[in-house]
Amino acid sequence: MLRTDRLRIRDWVPADGPTVLEIYGLVEVVKWLGDGDPVPCQTPEQAQAWIERWRGRDDPPLGYWAIEVAEPGPFAGRTIGAVLLVPLPNGDGEVEIGWSLHPDAWGHGFASEAARAVLARGFDGGLPEIHAVTHLTNEPSMAVCRRIGMEHTGIVHTWYDDPSQHFVLTREAWLAR
Repeated sequence: MLRTDRLRIRDWVPADGPTVLEIYGLVEVVKWLGDGDPVPCQTPEQAQAWIERWRGRDDPPLGYWAIEVAEPGPFAGRTIGAVLLVPLPNGDGEVEIGWSLHPDAWGHGFASEAARAVLARGFDGGLPEIHAVTHLTNEPSMAVCRRIGMEHTGIVHTWYDDPSQHFVLTREAWLAR
């Protein structure tokens, strides 16, 4: 679907089940997703259900995609996580960008690279602005937001039950970069 220098961003497929179970079975990954207590993926059947739910979110330019490393090296050919562009819950049509990666893939710039490609897709698809919300203490994700040019607007209580750090990027700011 999308290609960067090092990554292939593609739809999830049923064969990704073991990878989903490996990544999203880790509390250190799922603790940053959604509200409340972390709920890891625990069975192959759950992994398939998650894949089907993600596949059902395809509504260009929106979607929930797998990040696969296309460059040679230790991650070559490996699906390392997800990047998404989806409507924010409890909102008025605002769109959220997000990412979640296997801990082995943290610190290599993959989240920023995938996010930039998805931002381009969203803005090319006509979105006027894209939001990101993080848990209050998720410093690595906040750093990604800043690296990809998003503006921090503060703490909000808008879309999720728990308060969130809020970042936003407008189409005009994206084009002016």
